[in-house]
Amino acid sequence: MTASRRLIVNGDDFGLAREVNRAIVRAHREGILTTTSLMVTSPFAGEAVQLARENPRLGVGLHLVLVQGVPASADARTTGLATANGGFRESAIPAALRYFLDPRLRRAVLREVRAQLERFRDTGLPLDHVDGHMNVHLHPMLQATLARLAPEFGIRAVRLTREPIAPNLRYDPRHRMRKTFEGVVLELLSRITEKRLAPLGVAFADRTLGLHQSGACDEQYLTHALSELPEGVSELYCHPAEAQTPEMQRLMPGYRPAEELAALTSPRIRALVAERGIELIRWSDLRA
Repeated sequence: MTASRRLIVNGDDFGLAREVNRAIVRAHREGILTTTSLMVTSPFAGEAVQLARENPRLGVGLHLVLVQGVPASADARTTGLATANGGFRESAIPAALRYFLDPRLRRAVLREVRAQLERFRDTGLPLDHVDGHMNVHLHPMLQATLARLAPEFGIRAVRLTREPIAPNLRYDPRHRMRKTFEGVVLELLSRITEKRLAPLGVAFADRTLGLHQSGACDEQYLTHALSELPEGVSELYCHPAEAQTPEMQRLMPGYRPAEELAALTSPRIRALVAERGIELIRWSDLRA
């Protein structure tokens, strides 16, 4: 019998740092984390893949990177997709505008997404899902690219970043305007993504949690989110790490990854999951 409340708990940025890799495995073995998203060109991706092989119940998906990272395609610099130093641009909004306004980048984006999917396929790990660093996968160009490549690479589940705003504002009323704007834009992009990918048999969660608490999914927030979790399939995504590295601090200032790890492994949180009858699942379980 399927539980009325099903929850995917995902750790983003697998492979970014050893501190992230260890935290994700700990949160899976000792806590409630069920899936993770691999950055295939990140410095510790190889270590992450080996850890995933040692933990076969951990669902691993692709965390598409087109901002704040290194490309997988060989010609990314010559096409203008990457900067002169060989990396992607670090600011999401200017990068997103370039992808939208410069038609010359369309083929480059297609080659880059294909290259990242090929690297993931080369790991031999089953592809649990696809999502994107800083939600780049919802960009109109990326939506179209994923629709084109989904049959070839067996993409069967994709994150739609659609978080109900009211429960979060009840928890934390700060930054109301920013949260509302973010939520409306990502909800619109998610609806378009769903229309494009649903006919291809791609699965989605009913809602996403963690967007407005990025880097701050601590025990207090998880207690609130799980206590109010509605029926259906939800995804909670977070960014645990054993410690904040200098590079993580530069890219994600203000994040509290060690507190997220503590929350994901908290006995109180595990007890609350059991008390509320929440079934912890992977994306691949939606297809079972």
